[in-house]
Amino acid sequence: MNDVVPANPRDPDFISRSNAPLRAELEADYDALARQLQRRGLEIEPIVRAVADFKVAIPSWGVGTGGTRFARFPGAGEPRNVFDKLEDCAVIHTLSGATPTVSLHIPWDQAEPQALKERARELGLGFDAINSNTFQDQRGQPLSYKFGSLTHTDPAVREQAVAHNLNCIRIGEQLGSKALTLWIADGANFPGQQHLTRAFERYLESAAKVYAALPADWHLLIEHKMYEPAFYASVIQDWGSSLMAAQSLGARALCLVDLGHHAPHVNIEMIVARLIHAGKLGGFHFNDSKYGDDDLDAGSIDPYRLFLIFNELGDAQWRRVGALKPAHMLDQSHNVTDPIESLISSAIELQRAYAQTLLVDRAQLADYQNRNDVLMAARSLKRAFTTDVTPILARARLEHGAAIDPIAAYRASGYRNQCAQRRPVGEGSRSGIV
Repeated sequence: MNDVVPANPRDPDFISRSNAPLRAELEADYDALARQLQRRGLEIEPIVRAVADFKVAIPSWGVGTGGTRFARFPGAGEPRNVFDKLEDCAVIHTLSGATPTVSLHIPWDQAEPQALKERARELGLGFDAINSNTFQDQRGQPLSYKFGSLTHTDPAVREQAVAHNLNCIRIGEQLGSKALTLWIADGANFPGQQHLTRAFERYLESAAKVYAALPADWHLLIEHKMYEPAFYASVIQDWGSSLMAAQSLGARALCLVDLGHHAPHVNIEMIVARLIHAGKLGGFHFNDSKYGDDDLDAGSIDPYRLFLIFNELGDAQWRRVGALKPAHMLDQSHNVTDPIESLISSAIELQRAYAQTLLVDRAQLADYQNRNDVLMAARSLKRAFTTDVTPILARARLEHGAAIDPIAAYRASGYRNQCAQRRPVGEGSRSGIV
């Protein structure tokens, strides 16, 4: 890395130079895949166009170095503020062509909204859902969230939490966001600590005030999580609680599925199918996990599960399920990798799963299912999943001015070293997830 000649990774000429030696190999691989798909009765160009249109939002906090509750080891050149975060997000989007929007977290990303909007416009970015934070006490905050926020036994604490969410909506309106993501850490660590029913009722009462303040073209995305930081009972613990809340609040309240927020071994794709059926699937926080809410890179542990989730979305599209436009966002913690590289890689893995889903012969699969041909139904999914769609992904990037090999181009630019010179590393390690 020390021998790298620094370059601007967002410079079209730099990207063109990076792509030049890779074009011939890509064309050969692309033509070979096109012939293979044609034998299956599939045309490759519509798939390329669909992949190019697939987009996923970057979480602002994702471009910083993550950590665990034991320690956090700051990375070289990590962002110092939200404007640095936007610069990193712009690099990710320019190289991948897949991440045009950023999801901000308030108050972590507190700044003058007009300045944020202008800088994002200069960088070719927009804003996705806004995220509120009532799981931490902020400096100068009058009342503590130690024992809850929207569900706290003290009405004054609940009103403070509601007011924060309303402020997030106001900020989001100025930025052009169209959704508020509502995740709370409220819950209990011991049996008897909390009245389980009344806590949920307090949540509905508080969330109703937030929902009532939504602009007419906004959605409220309710995010559930099985455990942590509450280890006995979380108020919005599972998709059932999330669905009950969404149904109680109204048509624009939807459920958000974070892939790491479930009990071990839960069938997430079935949850997706149920929420589609209920008309309440609002979106995803994509990541991967081995044990719990690990927040690892999407597709790094169980890529087949990721494919099966997209398969349910593809099936709904094939069945022409109306009004299904789920939001896609990455939500990961990059503890030991360069966050920009991990986010580029993860965006590509989502596109990969989506492209593979487009290879499924839906009519044939439906026929196998109707005839109870178990093995052939399973094989039809596996055939799509095991097809290497890398040339489709690279071609989609090339046709839209992005990099054929985004991570190689990123490393060749020396951007991380450039950031390290502009952004000094903090001293030592610190505890905390973000």
